[in-house]
Amino acid sequence: MSIMTTRTSVPDWRLRQPFGWKSVVGLLAILFVACLSAERVQLDRMAIEIGSFSLELAGLSEGSQIGRGVESVTRDMFPIAISEKRPLDLVEDFDANALPFWARIETEYVETTTLDPDTLQMGIITEEQRFLVQPIGYLVFVLGKMLETIEIAIWASLIAIIFSLPLAWLGSSNYSPHPLVYACARGFVSFLRSIPELISALFLVLAFGFGPIAGILALTFHSIGFLGKFYAEDVEAANVSPQNAMKAAGAGTFTILRIAVLPQVLPSYIGLSLYILDRNIRMATVIGLVGAGGIGQELKGRFDMFQYDRVGTILLVIFLTVVALDIISARFRKRLV
Repeated sequence: MSIMTTRTSVPDWRLRQPFGWKSVVGLLAILFVACLSAERVQLDRMAIEIGSFSLELAGLSEGSQIGRGVESVTRDMFPIAISEKRPLDLVEDFDANALPFWARIETEYVETTTLDPDTLQMGIITEEQRFLVQPIGYLVFVLGKMLETIEIAIWASLIAIIFSLPLAWLGSSNYSPHPLVYACARGFVSFLRSIPELISALFLVLAFGFGPIAGILALTFHSIGFLGKFYAEDVEAANVSPQNAMKAAGAGTFTILRIAVLPQVLPSYIGLSLYILDRNIRMATVIGLVGAGGIGQELKGRFDMFQYDRVGTILLVIFLTVVALDIISARFRKRLV
């Protein structure tokens, strides 16, 4: 009688190493490429300048390039400009009996150097100049430009939402009527998303001229590319169980979308829409630099004329507007979601 011995196999509990020699070689190659790239984009110079500025702040260095640049701007930026003072000769349709609110007329005597035609000698004469002074005139003007910027962003966001909703249906793989339609819809939103607003605004300014029309269209095109993509992905990621139940009951495509899909994706849609509105308000200030309306156009003009006190007023208004809109959108999202 033979005795059979059964050998039980012992499982191998050794952990697999998270990296090997290939990973080490790949990491070294990445570090080498990163070092070359850092030199090309002058990261070494950036580190030196930031270090010098840090030493200056600590009192261990006399000066730095960053410190001199910041000082030259902030010296002229504060105090910020709130009032507006213009010669009466430059005020259109001036009526002394109908002055703007809280405005007054000031008279100043200015000495100018002129050439005497009789003696051909340079002389100094005193001239009287009258100015229209508005204590909060420039602040009111900037607030009006900021309101125009907000209007550009709101209209661009609304138009983008309207056009993105059908693109979400055409660009979702589970509801698109045909693969060719799906490919065209996805390609269209990718094309719109790939063009920066500043570039499209440049061409739209050539087509429509300076003003808010170019700004609205530039923001609309890019927003459609953004919302169309994420709206469609939310439709694809929606829970299929209620959709299958309604489909088994004989419901149509649009009925399923309205009852089984929309309640699931609505919170995400609201969040994306509020985000794109906030982003468009910030981008509307940027595209104004190329003449697409809004406060950015005023910002560029004042910056080019080195009027940093007025630049400070514009930047402060932009900052306060973004903060206020962020608080409003957070409360609005809390109510709806």
